[in-house]
Amino acid sequence: MADPDVNLKFETMEAGDFKDFAKAMTDYIAEYLENIRDRQVVPSVKPGYLRPLVPEQAPNQPEPWTAVMADIERVVMSGVTHWHSPRFHAYFPTANSYPSIVADMLSGAIACIGFTWIASPACTELEVVMLDWLGQMLGLPETFLARSGGEAGGVIQGTASEATLVALLGAKARMMQRVKESHPEWTETEILSKLVGYCNKQAHSSVERAGLLGGVKLRSLKPDCKRRLRGDILREAMEEDIRNGLIPFYVVATLGTTSSCTFDALDELGEVCNAQDVWLHVDAAYAGSAFICPEFRYLMKGIEKADSFNFNPHKWMLVNFDCSAMWLKQPRWIVDAFNVDPLYLKHDQQGSAPDYRHWQIPLGRRFRALKLWFVLRLYGVENLQKHIRKHVALAHLFEKLCTSDERFEIFEEVIMGLVCFRLKGSNELNEELLRRINGRGKIHLVPSKIDDVYFLRLAVCSRFSEESDIQVSWEEVKSSADEVLKTFKNNKP
Repeated sequence: MADPDVNLKFETMEAGDFKDFAKAMTDYIAEYLENIRDRQVVPSVKPGYLRPLVPEQAPNQPEPWTAVMADIERVVMSGVTHWHSPRFHAYFPTANSYPSIVADMLSGAIACIGFTWIASPACTELEVVMLDWLGQMLGLPETFLARSGGEAGGVIQGTASEATLVALLGAKARMMQRVKESHPEWTETEILSKLVGYCNKQAHSSVERAGLLGGVKLRSLKPDCKRRLRGDILREAMEEDIRNGLIPFYVVATLGTTSSCTFDALDELGEVCNAQDVWLHVDAAYAGSAFICPEFRYLMKGIEKADSFNFNPHKWMLVNFDCSAMWLKQPRWIVDAFNVDPLYLKHDQQGSAPDYRHWQIPLGRRFRALKLWFVLRLYGVENLQKHIRKHVALAHLFEKLCTSDERFEIFEEVIMGLVCFRLKGSNELNEELLRRINGRGKIHLVPSKIDDVYFLRLAVCSRFSEESDIQVSWEEVKSSADEVLKTFKNNKP
């Protein structure tokens, strides 16, 4: 067998071409974002649209970068939903900013995989410090921060869904150990069959999914009339389960539900969890960014009673996806649950700094702390607060426009940048309204349904949103309502 040819030459992009390509792409990105209002929010394409636009196979020979640039509009942008358009009001925001985009470029260039401290010390150490910066901005208790000198600290997860699962697995490991100590005769299977966790019925579907992945029972509890999970509801559920031989081990408190942005009574839930020594995880995926503004911190009253806290800077704090910030008072339960320590990952500094592979589900991790560092420095806390406050003010503007039209009603109190509204009347009427709005293609909304009431959600999503954009969106809603009500009136027997 012939020796491989180590001198084999292959074509690659050199620094000169990279500079030209990157400059052209930077110009394209800036032009795209600054003129995003001019684009149709949701593309008019059908599944499978893209295959005919590209060759059947990859090219054998390299193409010039200019050919790739020339195809972006035709192939990619023709099928993009423009989440950063001021007319995009679906779901919740996904953050975007120039400092964060540049930080992602640097992260991509360094291209380290920061699973241990020694794998890239800066990757770990900047994350430790940035989570302390961020925790202080939110007003988190020192007991969550690495600077406190204890074991506590923060970690960047990929998503809030991952954070919920990580917390559940930590809570499970903690309770399993406790039960084994008091009941050494019980098998692990017996203990697992008794564990039960709790959340608001309005909690995100990822909470239920965490229960499935963790192999434990999870009860969705009916909230009060304001869609809040209260302490007495949780206490009664726990007491019932204990009487039935089950073992409560985990509770998720949601601050800002996905359907309607309501807030569980965290202080009350904390009292119950602390009394029962049950792990309390706080999911503030969207609304948590608002806690950088002191006027919203009343919504996190009782946070000192929680064991873990999570929110997504990549939703509302101008840090590009993915960047989900999680803090743990006792990360040892997570570390113990995930600790697989092969020889090839050991290093001399173990124990002196976090090895974040033990704090998460995947082994690999990108240098995501750069995005926080760039955004926090280049905006400053005051400008980030102004961004949040502006979105809240724009939501209240849309609320005011709705309430000025007697045909509409507000479904939920507007606290953050989300307005839940509907036409007075049947669910069918509102389903048709949404079809009409999205069918016109000028703005994009999604619905929700609580207690069999169907309503529309308008989230202020784009950092480019202005008062004029909210006025445009309202005119679209109002015009669509005119058409729908006229149709329904004409179709009456």
